[in-house]
Order: sequence, then structure tokens, then C-alpha cells
Amino acid sequence: MAPVQTPSSQLSGETLYQFLLAEIANQRGQREVAAAAYADLARETGDPAIAQRAVEVALLSRDPQLAAQATNLWLELEPDSTTARQTLIALLLTTGRINEAEPHIKRLFAKEPETVGRVFLQLGGLTARYADKQAVLKLMTDLAADYPNLAEARFATAQAASAAQQPAMALDQSKAALNLRPGWEPAALLHGGLLTQSVPREAIQFYRRFIEQHPAAREVRTQLARQLASEKDFAGARKEFEALATAAPNTAEYHFALGILSVEMKDYAAAEKHLNRTLQLNFRDPDLVRTYLGQLNEEQKRYPEAIAWYRQVTGGESYFPARVRVAALMAKQGDLAGGREYLRKIRVSTAEQQAQTVIAEAQILREARQLPAAMEVLSEGLKAQPDSPEILYDRAMTAEKLDKLDLLEADLRKVIALKPDHAHAYNALGYTLAERNTRLAEALDLIEKAYQLAPDDAAILDSLGWVHYRLGNLDQGLIYLRQALALRPDPEVAAHLVEVLLAHGERREAVRVSEKALRDNPDNEALLAVLKKLERQ
Repeated sequence: MAPVQTPSSQLSGETLYQFLLAEIANQRGQREVAAAAYADLARETGDPAIAQRAVEVALLSRDPQLAAQATNLWLELEPDSTTARQTLIALLLTTGRINEAEPHIKRLFAKEPETVGRVFLQLGGLTARYADKQAVLKLMTDLAADYPNLAEARFATAQAASAAQQPAMALDQSKAALNLRPGWEPAALLHGGLLTQSVPREAIQFYRRFIEQHPAAREVRTQLARQLASEKDFAGARKEFEALATAAPNTAEYHFALGILSVEMKDYAAAEKHLNRTLQLNFRDPDLVRTYLGQLNEEQKRYPEAIAWYRQVTGGESYFPARVRVAALMAKQGDLAGGREYLRKIRVSTAEQQAQTVIAEAQILREARQLPAAMEVLSEGLKAQPDSPEILYDRAMTAEKLDKLDLLEADLRKVIALKPDHAHAYNALGYTLAERNTRLAEALDLIEKAYQLAPDDAAILDSLGWVHYRLGNLDQGLIYLRQALALRPDPEVAAHLVEVLLAHGERREAVRVSEKALRDNPDNEALLAVLKKLERQ
């Protein structure tokens, strides 16, 4: 609560009494009553200090109209008050009264020219929630017209143009801001972000050029690293984070990023070093770090160490998946009964988590080649949650392994009915039909529906290529299978591509694809089967 300001004029006894009553109403939480009383007193006395008090209380009441009225009164009584004008501008902009705000902004600029740049930067936040983005852009354009050589004016206009869906104008304005103020990181981040929306590779090139000229630009380097990671250039991203960590070695976030990138690159020694350092630096989410340490040990088949890390996860979003991994690894080490029992004792807080424990138990049993037992667990789970898309989908996948195609189709169609946007349900049903070379036209329809929902999913692209192959559309099949393998170097996708290449008479490429896939997956059954076809040709 702001302290009561001493009125600047002498108050009569009656006026002072009214002032105290207003303050008492305010102390009791009767903000609207208090603000109105202060405003009446300000009119009576002509005292701007009381008008300011009316504004303060009106703002506490969260009534913007009342606050704007009080601020207008304050300005009437003290027309040269910068604070009053700034308050009114903020109120008008946050309530969408943009046209009313513009003349006040221009008067503020004229009176306080040294604040113009700072105010332009503040305007973006004040207008962010206003629905009419074109009106905001007009305001910024009108205001910026008087300041053609002010970087902040170009920056604010670029923000408004972006929000108004005018990307070309936004790029021009952000570029102008940088030309006026080279090395300004906020403008560089805005310009790079705009490029990312249209041509991500150009954004990366822009960030690189900026860093070459301004090597200390930490925020831009961080954004470059993130952009590289999003493009799957993990080595490039790691190089940038290494530069950041060298400049600021005690920044936990940089070591965390280096740890995650090293996990992706399967550089487990580096990952372990950086993740342990992240913990030493009191990272904001230590349980997430412990989960990654469990994961990297699991990927190296160091199961006892992985379990130890997973057990150290004590709460938050990482708690449940870490406990599920403990159970899975117990089973993987031969303690199937112990793993199942551990799963059933995990503390769950949602129906989704309950479904995940059912699915995890079924997965444990599938890995132990106990498919009927896995089917039984899933069916029991569906008794408790008959409309769980996750359990239904998992049972369908288990039914496929048991050649129970009627059950597979029934479960997948129920998933689609429950979740019409479940791309993988359409894909699984379509692929199953294609794999069995039956109802191929229907299979194509199903997979194309999945493709519409998830056009960049490697598994769906693989299915689309495979069904076209089954239909005799070899050229089309090759297009989708090549896309799928480029997105995900999966041995099953590679086997499909090799088979279609052979059918298309492209043996040399088939050999190249199979050799590369076999180097990474020497025991994969699908690859070994297609290798025999290669040897026969």
C-alpha cells in the first residue's frame, strides 16, 4: 500500500474529515468508494495530490475506467505532470482506447524527448493484448514517422507489423533498427525470429554473421544454438553452447544444454560431465537432470547406475516417468515379478498416469515375449478405463503381434472414434492392411488421413511409401520412403526402401542403403531378410 500523500493545499475541517473517511474506506478494501471520494475531494480542492491518491486507489480496485477518469482529473489539475500522463497512456492502451492515447503520447514525447526510445519499447507490452493489431500498427507507424532515425521506433514498428501478419514490413523495420543501432541484441533476436518463421536456414546464417561481428552477443549466440538444435545440427549447437559455457562457466543452463546435446550425440562421457556440473551449479530442476543421467546410463546398458539415478528423482514432472523406468529396468535385469510389483505401487495422480502404468507393464511382458500375458494386462486395464485411447492403441499393437486382426481393427477404430485426430491410429490400421496386402485402397485412404494430420512423421511417411509400393506405384513409394529414412534412420524403413529400390531396378542404391543400415543395426531381422533378396539378384 502506498503511503497517504499529504495534500498540497490547506484543508478545512470538513474536507479533512472527508479525506480520512476515504482513507478508512480504502483500508477496509472498499476501493471504488474510496477512489470516488478522493476524486470528489480533488475536484473540490483542486489538489493534484488528492487526485493522484484517487488514481492509486482506483488502480488497486482493478477498475480501469474509474482509474482513467481519476487520471484525467489529475491531468486537469496538473497538466505538466509526466507521471500523470504516463499513467493515462498506459490505462488507455491497456483498455484498447488507442486513438485517445496517441495525442497524449505525442505530448509526452515533446515534453520528455530523452524518454522517447524507452517509451517506444514500453508501447509493445502495453498494446500486446489489444485484439485490433492493425490499429496498433497504425499507431506505431504514425508515432515512428516523426523519428525515422530512432532504432527503438523501427523496433516497435517491426513488432507491431509482425503481430499484424505483415512479415515483409516487419523484416524491413527490424533490419532498419539494426542498421541504426548495430550490435543491438533485441533487434537481432527479433530479426532472426522473423527469418525463422519463413526461412530457418537464413536465420541461422544471420545469427552467425551477427556473432562474427559481435562475439560477446550472448543472447544471440544462445538463440543460434537453439536454432541449430531444432534443425538437428547437434554438433553445431554444442559448439555454440561450449563458447557460452567458456565465457560463463558457472551458468547451469549452458551445462544442461551441453549435457542434453551430448546425449543426443551419444557422447555419454561429455553428457555425464556436463549434467553432473549442472547439478553442482544448483540447476532449477535437479530432478530433470537426474532423469537424463538415468537415461544416458540406461542407453549404455549400465542398468544399476540408471536405476540409482532414477530413484533419486523425488518429485515434479520427472517423478512418474522415472519410476516407470525403474520398473522396466528391474524387469530387463531379470526381475520380471519385481518390476511388475514396483509398477503397481507407483503413486499416480491422474487417469493418464494410471493408463501409462498399464501400458508399461504390458511392455515389460512383451519384451519378455509373454504376449498373452501382456494382452491380459491391457484388457484388465480397459475394464477400469474402457475409453482410454492409449490402452486401446497399445492393445491393438499387441493384437497385431498375436495375429488377432479383428481385435486390432476394432480397437483402432474405437481410438479413431474417441480421438479423430489420432494420426497413428489411422496409420497403424492402414499399414496393417498394406503389410498383409489386403484392402489396399482402404489402406491408402487411412494412411493419407494420417499424413494430413502429421505430414512430417517418419513412420507415416514409411507407411505411405509402403502402401504405394503394394499398389504398384513404385516411383511414388520411393519418394515417401526416402523422405522417411531422411527423417529417421530406422532399420525397418531402410528395409522397406531397399525392397522398393530392388523392385525399381536400382540395385546399386539398394546395396548402399542396406550396407549403411546394417552397420548400425547388424542384427535387425527385417534388414537381414532383405539382404537375402539382394544376394539372390
